[in-house]
Amino acid sequence: MHHVIKKGMILMNKIATGLLSFIHTSTSPFHTVNTGTAMLAAAGFTELSPHMPWTITTGGTYYIRLYDSTLLAFTIGKSPLHNLRIAAAHTDSPCLRIKPLSHMITEDYLKLNVEVYGGLIRESWLDRPLSFAGKIIVKGKNIFQPTVQFIDYKTPFCIIPRLAIHLNRQTNDGVIQNPQLHLLPLYGLKITETESFLSFLAAYIDVPKEEILSYDLSLYPTEEGCLLGLHNELLSAPRLDNLTSSYGCLMGLIESKASDGIHVAILFDNEEVGNRTKQGAASTAIPHLLKQIYHYLGYTHENYLHALHSGFLLSVDVAHAVHPNLPEKHDPTHRPLLGKGPALKTACSQAYVGDAEALAIIRGLCQKYQIPYQYFVNRNDIPGGSTLGSALSTTLSIRGMDIGIPILSMHSAREVMSLEDQCLLQQLLIAFFSEP
Repeated sequence: MHHVIKKGMILMNKIATGLLSFIHTSTSPFHTVNTGTAMLAAAGFTELSPHMPWTITTGGTYYIRLYDSTLLAFTIGKSPLHNLRIAAAHTDSPCLRIKPLSHMITEDYLKLNVEVYGGLIRESWLDRPLSFAGKIIVKGKNIFQPTVQFIDYKTPFCIIPRLAIHLNRQTNDGVIQNPQLHLLPLYGLKITETESFLSFLAAYIDVPKEEILSYDLSLYPTEEGCLLGLHNELLSAPRLDNLTSSYGCLMGLIESKASDGIHVAILFDNEEVGNRTKQGAASTAIPHLLKQIYHYLGYTHENYLHALHSGFLLSVDVAHAVHPNLPEKHDPTHRPLLGKGPALKTACSQAYVGDAEALAIIRGLCQKYQIPYQYFVNRNDIPGGSTLGSALSTTLSIRGMDIGIPILSMHSAREVMSLEDQCLLQQLLIAFFSEP
């Protein structure tokens, strides 16, 4: 018994270390893809270009970057026409994005003009040290091929100060945070007339200011993730939605033991703003890439369609755990708790992809591999969000199911989960890819 407990603790510690490291380096969708490709390359995967012809073979493992913020990885088994399995998650999280003309001065305070990306909990971003990450685009030799520089400033750079309670005695009654007035970060004090955020960026990457053509930069909290709880069973970190799923999909593909079929892990960008972009789940990019895989393996379009119709999709995104202080916010019979396993998410509105057969298949998989699972369904009077599964299934006619680990504080600057749930999610994803 002690040996089993010790073995379980070693596995949990390994998963905690891996997930926390993944979150720490995945400070923007671009960095999530860069971190993911490093994991895949270390596992022996070969990079393919979406702009060039491919040479792929059975037994091969490959990955493709799309527009820097979406990643597709796949393995090819001995019989590629059998068992098309896809697990998808997303690389983006609610945050504050820096606007193109970002420099503002109020009472000699230097401020950043930012916009809200996704449905973040605004108040959770106040009084936190913030840094920024993303990419900067500078002039290149070809107008249509400018130079891209990925950056992560890493250290605290700015903060959004809260108004003192003495100046607003109603603070604890709830304050509406106007995103244009109240969420602009302070990043310095005016010393000279030439100081600006663009000048700072130019000096940081060592190019003339005039060479910077654009940037895509997001703010993020600099406090690192950590374990907490009586037995270190809880994990608190930013961007759990949806880096938990991104990490799980990659590890599931890397650690699976599949011998047949084409197995795919996809990390999409732009889920938090509706999926409708060239690198989002609602685009035609993934159907086109899947067609190319079958084409380069020598199969027909009809073979591809047959594989789709017999294949399976897992849309992996976090679920709402029952809140310890507000349990009444959940459906009376569907009440996922931290530490009790991944949630199988259903909605008759199809905000979550799935049908009765899909639910039965995932239940059967969990039962065979002895993986605990739970159900998530919204209260009828509290509509929840949606995710990428239904968007992807509109361009990819494949049966699928939405699953994810339950978390607390979803869309806050910092969220909370159970480490046990991540362990079980990864076991489920490995089983999903490994099952004949």
